[in-house]
Amino acid sequence: MKTKILSIITLFLLTFSMSAQIDRSIQPKPGPSPKINIGQPKTFELKNGLKVLVVENHVLPRVSATLTIDNNLIFEGDKAGVSSLTGSLMGSGTKNIRKDDFNEEVDYLGANISFSSQGAYMRSLSKYFPRVLELMADAAQNPVFTQEEFDKEVNLLLDGIKSGEKSVANIANRVQSALAYGKNHPYGEFTSKKTVQNIKLADVQNFYTTYFKPNNAYLVIVGDVNFKEVKKLIKKHFNNWEKGELPSYTIPTVKNVAKTEIDFINMPNAVQSNIAVLNTANLKMSNPDFFAVKLANKILGGGGEGRLFLNLREDKGYTYGAYSNIRSNEKTATVFKASAQVRNMVTDSSAVEFIKEIKKFRDSLVSEEELKNAKAAYIGSFVRNVEKPETVASYALNIKINNLPEDFYELYLTKINAVTVEDIQRVAQKYFSADNARIIIVGKALDVLPNLEKLPYPIKYFDKEANPTSKPEMTKPIPAGVTKQTVIDSYFEAIGGQEKVNTIKTVFNTSEASMQGMTLLLESKSMVPNKQSVIMSGMGMIMSKMKFDGEKGYSEQQGRRMDLAGKELEKVKSNTVPFPETGYAIDEKVSLEKIEPIDGNDTYVLKVGDDISIYYDVASGLKIKQATKIKIGEKTMYQTFDFSDYKDVDGIKFPHLIKMTMGPQQFEFIVKEILINKDVANSDFE
Repeated sequence: MKTKILSIITLFLLTFSMSAQIDRSIQPKPGPSPKINIGQPKTFELKNGLKVLVVENHVLPRVSATLTIDNNLIFEGDKAGVSSLTGSLMGSGTKNIRKDDFNEEVDYLGANISFSSQGAYMRSLSKYFPRVLELMADAAQNPVFTQEEFDKEVNLLLDGIKSGEKSVANIANRVQSALAYGKNHPYGEFTSKKTVQNIKLADVQNFYTTYFKPNNAYLVIVGDVNFKEVKKLIKKHFNNWEKGELPSYTIPTVKNVAKTEIDFINMPNAVQSNIAVLNTANLKMSNPDFFAVKLANKILGGGGEGRLFLNLREDKGYTYGAYSNIRSNEKTATVFKASAQVRNMVTDSSAVEFIKEIKKFRDSLVSEEELKNAKAAYIGSFVRNVEKPETVASYALNIKINNLPEDFYELYLTKINAVTVEDIQRVAQKYFSADNARIIIVGKALDVLPNLEKLPYPIKYFDKEANPTSKPEMTKPIPAGVTKQTVIDSYFEAIGGQEKVNTIKTVFNTSEASMQGMTLLLESKSMVPNKQSVIMSGMGMIMSKMKFDGEKGYSEQQGRRMDLAGKELEKVKSNTVPFPETGYAIDEKVSLEKIEPIDGNDTYVLKVGDDISIYYDVASGLKIKQATKIKIGEKTMYQTFDFSDYKDVDGIKFPHLIKMTMGPQQFEFIVKEILINKDVANSDFE
């Protein structure tokens, strides 16, 4: 016992002595960056050139295999889309197994196998790995391309292209790449209806034969396997894969514009503008600037703590998020891009703020605190990833594909920590441009062009396929004889006639939408002249409701009730249901404002007060859209409804697909049932 007490006293005195020698008012200097010891995969190479990397990990009984074909960039030209079709058709059976039998066996084994034009992937339990690997190998080396499957995939691809033509984000991504790289560059070309129609089944077969070769491929195995057994399996299933010569291709040179310009693409249906400030640069992972560039981008716009986000969202409230990005590329130039989706009315202001932030970033040093936080984020992410077995394989593959030094990842933390604030400014000036940048804006010309024309940059106009075009027509004259009343008359005629409309006293509409796997149910009841009830529910509970009995009403959200009052009450009182056009005809606040094209079709626009615009198709007379300006605090937003898929219900046409958009949120309500003059009572509006 005495010995134990003496030991404790000795330890106390030693600890006190050590503490007394430390001045805790002085922050200790950071120690040297730890050297990261990353495990090395076991490797071998087949005679046909296939390089194999194996990482054994026996924690869980599962295995994954990734086949990566490291081809040079491929320019598809007037047959753009052939690589996509090739990837889609692979896995549709093999020369040895029919498609249905192949898929059935994969499902039975609880596995997953997928293909692309540049590789394949499989995942399974380790006990089924030999058979699943055999299936993947068979499908990769012996694909069957049939005309029937080809025709199906072509139709799916064309449907996707068609649906994407109305997407502002989709068009923006396409045009940004085309303008940055040029349409004669593999990264600048895109799949269109025309190029897909040029592709034949023989083109797919030829693409596979030309580019799917083992001598340019890597096979990475990760999981609960034995290296010697894996080596035997891979030799058995991949040895007969014939190598071949790959065609040479000279990648076009990519250049920035001589002077910053605005490239504008008109999308009349855009409720927000997609804005991107971009320039091209040459950045490889082996470049000494790589780590400084990554940290610089992190500080400027790499997340919610980035300067762009703090300015355009937190300070100005222009957008839900503003970010920047730059990736390395070993084969060609890369793109630095700062981007956001912003409200139409602040498109010009957003462009100004983007350029201002980039210039400020180039012209002055960042703070030590900003750099420290950026380093911490990258180091934390790196350390977490190093613990994963798949990271060992992916890092090893990166080293081989990108021609990196063998100790690239072992020195990762050292390289990150060595970056200084001076390095950040130096690479910002080299890779982030404000003087030779493209400000690419996809938006609604009528709303944004007048203010963009006030900025000190030339504006060039392009269509949705990045072809130069003329300035879009801002307005069209309203033809003689067309009035508010004729537009309303045409609408009533289009849906079934005024006489039939007059017989309708009540309407009960039930529709559904899906949000993150949850089904939303919307029940709407209306009774002439202005009684309304709208109830939205989901997951077995009421989420919101609005009721108006003709004189008074209320709205309720998540149990919080608010009586309608003031302008809101007056607005609901004056609204004629189920067809508000009945009231528009006699309302002096409703006027025929203009003709505006939407998706290439002219529409008459009725303005209801200062906040609501209603769009009627000139050709059909049908109502296709409603946009309402909503002010939330200091922010102004637009809520839009797009009406389509009109169907006849008891002699009157009603839209059966209603898309509701507000900010980045969009819901598609599909009408399930419409009842006319039944199942609606006065009590429904109380």
